[in-house]
Amino acid sequence: MIEVDKVVKRYVTGEIDFTALKGVDLAISKGEFTAIMGPSGSGKSTFMNILGCLDRMDSGKYILNGQDVSHLTDNELARVRNKEIGFVFQAFNLLPRMTILENVELPMVYAGVPQKDRRERALVALKKVGLSDRVKHRPNEISGGQKQRVAIARAIVNQPNVIMADEPTGNLDTKSSIEIMKIFEDLNKEGATIIMVTHEQDIALHAKRIVKFRDGEIISDEKAGR
Repeated sequence: MIEVDKVVKRYVTGEIDFTALKGVDLAISKGEFTAIMGPSGSGKSTFMNILGCLDRMDSGKYILNGQDVSHLTDNELARVRNKEIGFVFQAFNLLPRMTILENVELPMVYAGVPQKDRRERALVALKKVGLSDRVKHRPNEISGGQKQRVAIARAIVNQPNVIMADEPTGNLDTKSSIEIMKIFEDLNKEGATIIMVTHEQDIALHAKRIVKFRDGEIISDEKAGR
């Protein structure tokens, strides 16, 4: 599903030349649930941005679902993101003026899905995360945990090949965090490939594999699970 080879990412600002990723190699198979961990500045967020086609590497190779995305144009990367990847962010990134249903429909608008199909698929995704009774609400009318459920429904509605979650429980209380991780576990059992950045060890243990970064390099890659 995902194969990165000798990926290097540098940031040059004035006299500062910082190498965030120092030749990273990693392969993730279809159906894996992988947690990426590491302290601030370890390179984990930079790596996630490259995996999500949100940022470019300076050198190396990245194969996503059989396609070499290392040297695609910005427009080509945008198409890959919309087709291949579902994103879940710490800040939810919901549009406040839209209903929950409209927020979940949004990726399908960009994908050119007909309106009738959008509505049906959004309702199915919201049912999967337990929010069938909230479709007409707006984001400010639901809890943080419910907002993240909406974000997950939005991430899966285009049936992406991989779900990428960046600190998905970072803004949630313990109870909501456990509920969100249960949804991810259920999606993984159904065959979803999930890559999750987290700094919380107890959250990472919900994954099946934990990859740890430090100083731009992978320092460990181990099986996880409870």
